[in-house]
Amino acid sequence: MKTYQTDQVKNVALLGNSGSGKTTLAEAMLLEGGIISRKGDVDQKNTVSDFREIEQENERSIYSSVLYTEFADKKINILDAPGADDFIGGVVSSLRVADVALMVINVQNGVEVGTEIHERYARQHNTPVVYVINQCDHDKANYEKSLESLKERFGSKVAQIQIPVNAGPVFDTIIDVLQMKMYKYPKDGGKPTVSDIPEEHMAQAEELHGELVEKAAENDESLMELFFENDSLSEDEMRKGITTGLIENGISPVMCVAATKNMGVGRLLEFITNVFPAPCDTIAEKTVDDKEIKCNPSGDPTIFIFKTEYESHIGEINYFKVISGEITEGIDLTNNNTRTKERLSQLYAVAGKTRNKVNKLCAGDLGGTVKLKNTKTNHTLSTNTSLQLVDTSFPEPKFRTAIKPLTEGDEEKLGEALTRIHEADPTVLVEYSKELKQIILSGQGEHHLNIVKWHLDHTYKVETVFIAPKIPYRETITRVAQAYYRHKKQSGGAGQFGEVHLIIEPYTEGAADPSIFKVNGKEIKISVRNKEEITLDWGGKLEYFNCIVGGSIDARFLPAILKGIMEKMEEGPLTGSYARDIRVFVYDGKMHPVDSNEISFKLAGRNAFREAFKNAGPKIMEPIYDVEVLVPADRMGDVMSDLQGRRAIVLGMNSEKGFEKISAKVPLAEMNKYSTALSSLTNGRAMYSMKFAEYNQVPPDIQEQLLRAYDTEQEEEQ
Repeated sequence: MKTYQTDQVKNVALLGNSGSGKTTLAEAMLLEGGIISRKGDVDQKNTVSDFREIEQENERSIYSSVLYTEFADKKINILDAPGADDFIGGVVSSLRVADVALMVINVQNGVEVGTEIHERYARQHNTPVVYVINQCDHDKANYEKSLESLKERFGSKVAQIQIPVNAGPVFDTIIDVLQMKMYKYPKDGGKPTVSDIPEEHMAQAEELHGELVEKAAENDESLMELFFENDSLSEDEMRKGITTGLIENGISPVMCVAATKNMGVGRLLEFITNVFPAPCDTIAEKTVDDKEIKCNPSGDPTIFIFKTEYESHIGEINYFKVISGEITEGIDLTNNNTRTKERLSQLYAVAGKTRNKVNKLCAGDLGGTVKLKNTKTNHTLSTNTSLQLVDTSFPEPKFRTAIKPLTEGDEEKLGEALTRIHEADPTVLVEYSKELKQIILSGQGEHHLNIVKWHLDHTYKVETVFIAPKIPYRETITRVAQAYYRHKKQSGGAGQFGEVHLIIEPYTEGAADPSIFKVNGKEIKISVRNKEEITLDWGGKLEYFNCIVGGSIDARFLPAILKGIMEKMEEGPLTGSYARDIRVFVYDGKMHPVDSNEISFKLAGRNAFREAFKNAGPKIMEPIYDVEVLVPADRMGDVMSDLQGRRAIVLGMNSEKGFEKISAKVPLAEMNKYSTALSSLTNGRAMYSMKFAEYNQVPPDIQEQLLRAYDTEQEEEQ
């Protein structure tokens, strides 16, 4: 395979809702470029893109696939991203290295919720979008409706390049208004006949050509002057204007294809090679120290790892983009994230599971390598040891479950497998919660985590079970309370003795140190000798005041009292959840000249704190999440009713041209399996995101339920 220079490389991400035909289009692009000799079929499970067993079993794309084709002396790298929102990580990693997104539209449905979500991520990455209306040969094809939905949703940037003359079962003809030519295909696809536009279609073609000329001229001052001077632009001038428009995100061309019959695909590849910007023309990468790195063929050899995979017979495969310079086989680079040396002993041009060895890759190109020791997704490797690119930012998880191995003793094996799965898919998050005493697995949806379980069972041979995750509640207090506790134990020889008197009150930021408390009708005067403010790992504060006067407790025992209090903060008195935002004043106590020791005062402090806590108007706080739901207008009522049943507080609703966006605050306890419920309510047409917002007090009836459940659990353990 030849070495392609930077200006000969085009990087495109195939995006779009599930069912839009991305994988079929990718097959047609590889066939048209001669990379494959026979087009695979999704139903027959023999496509280049969906080559993994789990994808063939599910009959859908689950991971992004790195592909390439060659056309007109150019290399087109293709990232076929999954359409389902559960696997949005593949979309995000693809957009990180793509220069243009091809948004594939199902001609039957037009803009779908998946289109909207993928468009949003493309905007976040400043990636220009070209729309490809696919399946124009379908018997339910509605090209006009699809085009109208694009214009309605995405506005004046939408620029029609082509007209499908007879969309539907007899589709075989496309008019191209950039070239002002007509393409007519054989009945079952193949090479088209190119001819002049017939008279009956000329008026429409000229009108669209005129609109395209104006849109092309808008993006370049010199072209605008030519347009005013000549009232038109040549085809090459229009291409230049469209390229500039793509770079500046000022134009979104619309093409049309029937990928199953390979109609329009060759012209699409022509458009990509002639019009799409090269990597050196697009936005520069940012480093962690906020510098810009342009795609420079003569710069320091640098690669960015955007994707990691494991294959049982090969091991770890790292996919990378060459950010600058040239990467040659056997080159030594420094991993600037881990500060270790890596040798790229083998370089590959990748087309799914097919990897073709190459000797060199130039700036802007995509490739793969194997057998790197300490390199993962988001790592930067370079000869310049001070250069580190910012990480790809993946979306927050939306679904969580607890997981445990079925076989006792498999915990370590499970941990290693989950670490590998996270490295391959950063949207899978794994955490052992000391608080909940569970391994919490988080992802983008129930189906997403079921795929993780499939890999654990089949790939890593660790049988597991999902169990309901506990909720990380917090405990705190609402008023002042006082308590004391005497710990006394005598069992021959030296005994144990410690007595602690303390007062607790809610912590408030910036509150003054008190000198007097009123508790149960009595005044208790205190004198603060010193205080310690502790920022808790789980959020909130603890302020610990030493108010001992007269030496009733020796100063050496005060750290032990604090240790006892902290132990009870870590296992709150109400439900065993973390306690937070409390001030503790130790103001009196007693000790014994022989029997007092640190353990005695730790236990006295712990139990005094527990007693005071229960009398201080204790309350349970629950995690609240900001939830945003994007739903078709006709399912709005069902989704709203479901959210209200989940104790949601709806903050607002916005209409976005056919879709409704609901913003709400919802308790985490009510979000269990929400992705499944939402999919059921909307036939998979809605999507949502969620992000932690705050802790709020649970309602009294739910607090009672939680207290009873905890008491029952404690009794069962005894």
